[in-house]
Amino acid sequence: MRDVVQNHLLQVISLLAMDPPPGGQEAGAHQAEKLRLFRAMRPLDPGHVVRGQFRGYRDEKGVKPDSQVETFVALKLRIDTWRWADVPFYVRTGKCLPITATQVVVTLKKPPLPLFEAGGAMPRNYFRLRLSPEVVIGAGALVKRSGEEMHGEPVELIARHHTQSDKSPYERLLGDAVHGDTSLFTQDDCVEAAWRVVDPVLHRPRPVVQYDPGTWGPVEADKVIEDGDSWHNPTAETSAPC
Repeated sequence: MRDVVQNHLLQVISLLAMDPPPGGQEAGAHQAEKLRLFRAMRPLDPGHVVRGQFRGYRDEKGVKPDSQVETFVALKLRIDTWRWADVPFYVRTGKCLPITATQVVVTLKKPPLPLFEAGGAMPRNYFRLRLSPEVVIGAGALVKRSGEEMHGEPVELIARHHTQSDKSPYERLLGDAVHGDTSLFTQDDCVEAAWRVVDPVLHRPRPVVQYDPGTWGPVEADKVIEDGDSWHNPTAETSAPC
């Protein structure tokens, strides 16, 4: 919660949900818009947070036999703005999960009238942003299946970014610091606003629940999501043949 959620994933949410800065590419305008969004984030409700710990963690050297340090977090976040009112943001992160990846999935609302004939539960359209270890953008939609009947099937259009010259994250930050570019740095007021979001969970933590290594965390995490929603389990990306 302290290292990954507060320090990294809330930053990802702010970049996803913020409006375009009125000052364009100016660092001050970018930071001001992020601060506006952080201040609109509702402090976490402990009832909407699940803390997990993988089985075997307490056997690690230096870990207490009754440790309550979480190695997994699942939560629901709300942002109180007109744009994001009643839109839940789900965050899930942990150690010893099936794969290591950072991914954002934006699930779109269903249209008021269905285009295709009902044929069981069909997935909603979505945008998928894989941030690491690959850079991938996916657009998922229902398209008409071949034939005379109006039946839909889910497909995903994928765009991949291949480069051999990207700098490492810390190399880029050090270079920006040398050149006085503060765009990727977090200001003190943004840090304080982010801590305000997670503060209720830190002061009133619920006991961790166990989960098996190699799974997507404890089953209790399913209680965080609302009816009709679901977790998106990332899969290993494979590049298309040239």
